[in-house]
Amino acid sequence: MRHIKIFGVAILALSLVSFPGCASKRVKRLNPEEVVDLSGRWNDSDSQLVAKEMIQDALFRPWSQTFMEIHKRLPVVVVGPVTNRSHEHINAAVFIKDLERNLLNSGKIKFVAAKGEERDAVRDERSSQQEGYTDPATIKVFGKETGADFIVLGSINSVKDEVSGRYVILYQVNLELVDIETNQKVWIGQKNIKKSVKRSKYSL
Repeated sequence: MRHIKIFGVAILALSLVSFPGCASKRVKRLNPEEVVDLSGRWNDSDSQLVAKEMIQDALFRPWSQTFMEIHKRLPVVVVGPVTNRSHEHINAAVFIKDLERNLLNSGKIKFVAAKGEERDAVRDERSSQQEGYTDPATIKVFGKETGADFIVLGSINSVKDEVSGRYVILYQVNLELVDIETNQKVWIGQKNIKKSVKRSKYSL
């Protein structure tokens, strides 16, 4: 029995030597609301903060109240493309989803899906209902989609200044709200985030 225990300890020691990374890895769960900025690059916290503040500013402006006074209903908004013109890779889809969530949850507008996978999925489902398998009383007909009154367009830009292991980076997000029927811009918003980053001489 003693020989078996010694053999087991030896195998365990060998595995730790062979796979040192497995023994040293540590995982810590974080609060999704916590701001964690490791690299200085654009991150999820920046996306959430910018989307929230810009949508709040947009909905505070007079265009929505003017629209409701004329049409006696809430305006319908769609989020169009947001172009990444920064120097780094940014997943614009994450930022767009943050914009959509803040718009819809405000309760001050109605919201429709943008052209793309979401809208195509809805249209595919509507088409499948016409194939004879769905209860006629529940079939959704064509030609009833809600048209948007306004579209949000935007871009993410950046300027980077670097010297001697330290850099300052400015992210500038520009958004515009455009009346789809008249092509008039009813709101223009801009949000800047500026970061100072100092690289350690030991960093990779």
